[in-house]
This record gives sequence, C-alpha cells and structure tokens, in this order.
Amino acid sequence: MHISTQRHSRGTKLRKLILSDELKPAAPPPDAHGAASSSPSHRRCHRRHNSSNTEAASSFSPGGPAPGWEGEGLVSPSRRTHQRSKSDATTASSGPGSGLRRTGSNPKGEAVHEEPERLRPQRELVKALLGIGKRLATLPTKEQKTQRLVSELSLLNHKLPARVWLPTAERQHHVCRIPNTQAVVLNSKDKAPYLVYVEVLECESFETSPVPVRIPETRIRSARSADNLDCGGAAANANCAMTSDHRAGSFSTVPNYDNDDEAWATDDIGQLQVEVEPHTCSSDNISQFSVDSITSLESKEPVFIAAGDIRRRLSENLAHTPTAFRRDPEDPSAVALKEPWEEKVRRIREGSPYGHLLNWRLLSVIVKCGDDLRQELLAYQVLRQLQCIWQQERVPLWIKPYKILVMSLDSGMIEPVLNAVSLHQVRKQSQLSLLSYFLQEHGSFTTEAFLTAQRNFVQSCAGYSLICYLLQVKDRHNGNILLDSEGHIIHIDFGFILSSSPRNLGFETSAFKLTAEFVDVMGGLDGDMFIYYKMLILQGLIAARKHMEKVLQIVEIMQQGSHLPCFHGSSTIRGLKERFHMSLTEEQLQLLVEQLVDGSMRSITTKLYDSFQYVTNGIM
Repeated sequence: MHISTQRHSRGTKLRKLILSDELKPAAPPPDAHGAASSSPSHRRCHRRHNSSNTEAASSFSPGGPAPGWEGEGLVSPSRRTHQRSKSDATTASSGPGSGLRRTGSNPKGEAVHEEPERLRPQRELVKALLGIGKRLATLPTKEQKTQRLVSELSLLNHKLPARVWLPTAERQHHVCRIPNTQAVVLNSKDKAPYLVYVEVLECESFETSPVPVRIPETRIRSARSADNLDCGGAAANANCAMTSDHRAGSFSTVPNYDNDDEAWATDDIGQLQVEVEPHTCSSDNISQFSVDSITSLESKEPVFIAAGDIRRRLSENLAHTPTAFRRDPEDPSAVALKEPWEEKVRRIREGSPYGHLLNWRLLSVIVKCGDDLRQELLAYQVLRQLQCIWQQERVPLWIKPYKILVMSLDSGMIEPVLNAVSLHQVRKQSQLSLLSYFLQEHGSFTTEAFLTAQRNFVQSCAGYSLICYLLQVKDRHNGNILLDSEGHIIHIDFGFILSSSPRNLGFETSAFKLTAEFVDVMGGLDGDMFIYYKMLILQGLIAARKHMEKVLQIVEIMQQGSHLPCFHGSSTIRGLKERFHMSLTEEQLQLLVEQLVDGSMRSITTKLYDSFQYVTNGIM
C-alpha cells in the first residue's frame, strides 16, 4: 500500500485476473494422460451450471496449487464470468479481493471491490470470525468474553453447512458445524484472540462437491438413543441412516436459512444432496467413535486381537495418566488446551449430528485481531527453512513451525499447537517446578517415558535456542513458551524479532532463554543431556551456516519497501549475517556456543523480565 499507484496497479491487475478466472487452465480432454489426470480431482472439470454468474468456478485448492495446473497451458476465457457481490460495499478495503482503481468518478483510486459470487460465502465467514474477535476485545473480563464468544458462534451455526472452508486446512472440505461451547478465549492483556473448533466434511472438490444437508441438533438424540443402539440388522440400519427424503425433510424442523438474503450457501436447495455412505449403517454409531468398544458380538465376522496389542494396551493402562487442569475463570483456555486432542475429537464427534459420517473431521484455528501478523509469517517462513536445513543435514533438532494466514493489517488466523499448554499454565495449575511436573506427567527418572520426554525437551530446547539467537526473538516470558504432552517446548508469538523489542527498550540482552529449571530437566550442569544440548546447538549452527543464503533471501525479500518494526534501522540484515559467524572455525564456534549458553544461563535480565511480567500481567 506504500508503493505508488502506478507500480501497485500491476498487482491489482493480477488479482483481478485471478478472481475473474481468466488465468484458469482449460479442462484436460477425457483421454489425456499425465499430471493433470493423475487424480479424480484433477480429471474433473471444475464448473458449476446451477448459477449463470458462477459458470467458471475456480478449482481453488486450499494449501496447495489448483488442481489441473501441472502440465497445462493457460487459456483465458473470452468473457468475464463474475459479478459484484451485494456485500462488497460494506467490506473492509484491506480484506482479500479488494482492489484499487483510478477512474473518472474515482480519481483518488479508492477501494473498488470486484469478486466472483463464488467467493461471497467464504468472505462472509471470515468477516464474521474476525468481527467476533474485535467485539470480544471491548469486554472487560475473560468470563464475559467467553460467554459472548459462545453465543456469537451459535449464531454462525444457523448458516452452516455451506460452501465455506477453513483457510488453514490442507485438505478440501466443507464446514458443517461449529461446536460453539468448546471455543475458548486465549490469554492476552489487551486483545481477545480465541480458539475455535470446526467440524468439517472432507470432499473431493470444494467447488463442485455437493454441500451437505443441514442435520438438526435434535437428530443426534433420536439416532443414538438406547433403543436404536440395542436393535440389530435392518432396524439398526433404518435408524442409523437417513434417506434423501428424510434429509430433505430435516429442513422443516429448523428455520430455513437457505433462502435468506444473508445465507452463505449460494447453491439451490435441489443441489444440496449428500450421498449416504454405505458403510455408515453397518454398525451402530458408537462403534465408529471408539476403537476399543466391543462390537464383535453384533458383527458377523470374528475380530482377532493380537497378543502384542493386548500387551500394549496393558502397558498403556499401567503408564502414568496425564493430569487434568482445573477450571480457572481467569484462564478458561487452560482446561481446553490440556485435554488430549484424541479425547477431544472423540467427545465432540459423539455429540455431533454429523459425527456418524465417515468423512467427518475436527479442525481448529486461532482467530487473532489487533495484531499485524506479517512478522509472524516471516518467522514461520524462516523456521520452516531452518527445519528443512536441519532435516537435510541430519541434525536432530526439533521445532514446530505453525501456519500463519494474514487476513489484513491487523488480523489473521493461526494454526494451534495441539496437546500443548504454556509454562505459565503449568506452574499456575500444578504449583510444581518444571522437573517435578515432568516426573508427575511421565514417571520417575528411569522410566522410558521420562527419558523420551527428556530427550524431546533437550532437542526442542536446543532448536529454539538457536532460533532465538539467530532471529533475536524477544518477549520470552512463560506465557509465550508452550510444553506439549511429549515433552517438547514450543516458542510462540514472534511479534518482537530482529531489530524490535518490547517498547524498543532492548531489555532482554541474553542470546536466548535458558533458566535453571530448564537445566534441571536436562539433568543438571554436569549431566549427559546438558552436554548433548550444547552439542546440538553447535551442530545446528554449523548446518545453518552452510545454507545461510536461503535464510537471508527470505528476510531480504520481506525487507524491500517494508515498514515492519522488525526492520527498524539499517543494520538488520548485516546483524543477521554476522550471527552466522561465517569466519569462525568449528573450534571457535564451539567456544562461542559455550559462551552463549553460559551467558544465557546467568542472565540477570531474563530473571528481571520474568519478574516484571509476573508483577504487571500475572504471568508466572
């Protein structure tokens, strides 16, 4: 937006070409062979015929290139096939699909929105989710925010299922339901980021697969009553599945939102047909959700259980069960984040009217408003590159880059880290030291579970120590460091990297955060795992040094014309390059790593910053 209109117009033209489908490749001929016809979704001609203004529907594939692009020439249709949406006039100019154009009636080049009708439902969903986040920020307490979040998400369910999808997901799907009571507001002093779970039905093509028919919430109670579960054979099949007539009739039991002007589903009702999976009716619903449930009495074929499976299940039952967190009005997310993902999926599936469908999946996303996530995106790209480098060089460092989707200058979506809670939540809920918590969760020092978790902790701690040093990551309080169920630590919130720091004070002077608690988990200063930790940092730095240009390119590209705070000052790139220490020998690098570790461990500013966060924000 800071570039002159003449230069910016190229990007505007390209966006308009993409949105109007003029760059869409022609459908491959039926007998064509090659990359474009390698899968069912590639063979399909992605066109809809139910609406005149969506004739050339896009074959957009979330998380990857559009199907049919490999090996195909670019063919432009002879006419535009989209019209402006009703909601364009009220859409924020920074949102996706907005453009700038100078005309006689628009000399200053104000935002002009042009988008195909097929994008309207998706944009309405994104606007609704972001709008909720902005309204939550105005409420004073976490409890009020949570209540408002649950009620607002319940309203969204009235418009689902629809031809909408979760942009952070990898596979194509339709959103069918949001379990609103499971959503939680996350810890933040001024903003109100929230975590929402989304039920989806996977499909071959987001554009052309039929949108599932809405199933009322009351349907699940009748389908899973004791009478239905006890009946067998044809009676069970009749109760488990709904025919197309019954599905169509389900619309009469709830308000019909499909003809509403604000409804997201742009398809005709006649097209909203869903095929009943033949496997869905083979047994009762419960048996599909619980692998361990004994359904062999009702099934025709005998079930054989291997001796190894019995041993494994017995050992799992004898192993330490992870502790659950108690409910905390000041931190409602702690309980939700601590619950194992597999248990959460099973619980939500059992309570969902769509849970009996074989293509049902549960996804989650963090919606964040009030923050510019472009720095987070830059950090993700660098972390992903370093992860690839370490894998290529066979260095066993562990990091978890999570996906970032920038929606506007102050909003976006973040991929949640599953089965992980912050160190602040660990200390507040357990009232234990980090080592004592490890022993409580994974067993005594000599158990395999503890030793595995300890190794995971060391490998992840070494990886993020290097990340924090190279990118100069600041604001490293215990609310921004997660601990997962396998013992890994994961750093989140890369709002202060490179040349920026909280309030630009540069208070945190250590290379990375390494507290006495971290060292205790590693077995102390003289322990083998602490020596292993320093060796991993050295190996990781040597490997990263070999591919320094790959990292620098990402940062240099983002710096061009950028006004991000992380590029404050002229020496950002030079400082980053110096931290790779290209001129040092490996012996000198080893000495440098010893100095970095020793300095970080003894850093007084790390302790002072943790104390400051505790006094001002209550972060333990």
